[in-house]
Amino acid sequence: MAKASKVKQKEVIIEQKTSNPISKRSQIQPTIKDATLAYIEKYKQTAMDEMKIYKIPASITLAQGILESSSGKSELTRKSNNHFGIKCHRGWEGDKTYHDDDAKGECFRVYKDPSKSFRDHSLFLKHRSRYSKLFKYNQGDYVAWAKGLSEAGYATDRRYPAKLIALIEKYDLHKYDTQVLGTAFKIDEEVKERIVFKESNKEIENLAEGFHRVKTKETLFSISKKYGLTVKELKKLNKLRSNNLYVGQKLQVVDNKTIVNKKPTTHNVKEGDTLYSISKKYNLTIQELKILNGLNSNNISVGQTLLITK
Repeated sequence: MAKASKVKQKEVIIEQKTSNPISKRSQIQPTIKDATLAYIEKYKQTAMDEMKIYKIPASITLAQGILESSSGKSELTRKSNNHFGIKCHRGWEGDKTYHDDDAKGECFRVYKDPSKSFRDHSLFLKHRSRYSKLFKYNQGDYVAWAKGLSEAGYATDRRYPAKLIALIEKYDLHKYDTQVLGTAFKIDEEVKERIVFKESNKEIENLAEGFHRVKTKETLFSISKKYGLTVKELKKLNKLRSNNLYVGQKLQVVDNKTIVNKKPTTHNVKEGDTLYSISKKYNLTIQELKILNGLNSNNISVGQTLLITK
């Protein structure tokens, strides 16, 4: 009996040794999806509470928070609790921090508690006249809100509405709107398709030809940063004498000599690659990658060749 007891004890010890490292490794390396799901779980009630008071769709608030704060993991959010990238602006009397964004060392608001950031986001939209049109939309119409935010100049990225819509639908964030409203809202699929697909296609065509169209609030600094250039290189490529730009201006971001007889850029899928990680690497959206490669789902396989530019 004593021998049998020792064997059992040994087996238990072996089992503990093999299970612990796996548990620790999964804790050390949480996936982006896990981080986003954790973010939603943590802030969904806050977003719904804000919707009840200020009539801003919870889905929009959550999607903006995920996008602007990288699911709470961005450097700015970690050091300031600022989940929406709200800058100091005139009249801000709270704490401040400085962070490189469209320009170097810009001033951003600091909050003691994340919930204060969500409240400030609501007040920011509610009390600024340029966002007044948003509050005429149905609270369940996240497509209209996503497009409206972009039109009002909330973000300089013209793909911003498509990114918000993609996040809302990937994580079913619109269900939180339904919980507040008590009913679902029927989305205009034609409008959604135009935002998500046609705008992405235009951006892809521009990049394939090696140029960039200047958007609202963009600067030579922000554009050069996006394409891995210096301001000096960008000015030289475009023979610019000053830093002044205008919306719609066409800027060359790749040397013409490089474009002539240029072969398409491709990426060979490696183990651990996802559409998300590949799109981040090449400064594309997942939707753009899918359009370029005719993909109907997010499934890719090791060894598969993906087109990055035409």
